[in-house]
Amino acid sequence: MLLALQLLFAHFLGDFLFQPYSWVKDKERRKLASPKLYFHILIHIALSFLFIWDLSLWYIPLIIGISHLVIDASKLLLQNGRNNRLLFFIDQALHLLVIGFSVILFTETIEIIEVPTELWLYLLGAFLVTNPASISIKTIISVYTPKTEIEEDESLNNAGKYIGILERLLVYIFIVTNHWEGVGFLIAAKSIFRFSDLTQSKDRKLTEYILIGTLLSFGIAIGVALLINVLQLNL
Repeated sequence: MLLALQLLFAHFLGDFLFQPYSWVKDKERRKLASPKLYFHILIHIALSFLFIWDLSLWYIPLIIGISHLVIDASKLLLQNGRNNRLLFFIDQALHLLVIGFSVILFTETIEIIEVPTELWLYLLGAFLVTNPASISIKTIISVYTPKTEIEEDESLNNAGKYIGILERLLVYIFIVTNHWEGVGFLIAAKSIFRFSDLTQSKDRKLTEYILIGTLLSFGIAIGVALLINVLQLNL
């Protein structure tokens, strides 16, 4: 279990935190000629080494790195502008399958980092509802383009992103600490603040767009928190 959490943490950090959006666009534009692709793979290998913290297990980060290169390269070559959303989730599923097989094959290896498994579990859950959730939600609703948007000069830069991250973190904390009433309070508070914006816009598509994003945001946070609670009970 600990090895799985270590590799998952390394993967999500490498794919969602230490991969700037500019790198993603450069890879999409230059494909296999992009140096960002190979920097990205090196970061994954380094993170896997860091989290396992045992040089004698060098073959695990190497397997992770080589498989990541093959999967990402295939994704870049297959992308055509219409299948980006589908390939995003296939890409993530394949990376997780590789991690799963690695854990099954090397589950008897010595794990050096003396950190309680429960702490790894809760930290992984907390991280999943931040950048990974934001990027996943953005990918899912990218097909929708509402006609009316709040003017940029009326909104703080990246405010929506950070509001979403904070609300998911709060939902996650409320659920893992068994305080479901806090989730209801958050939903009510966000509804009140959003109501005036949606009333002024008078755009049904924008309303539906925001509603889909909000429901996805809360749904992902609740789902991750429930999964962490179930896994914690089975440790």
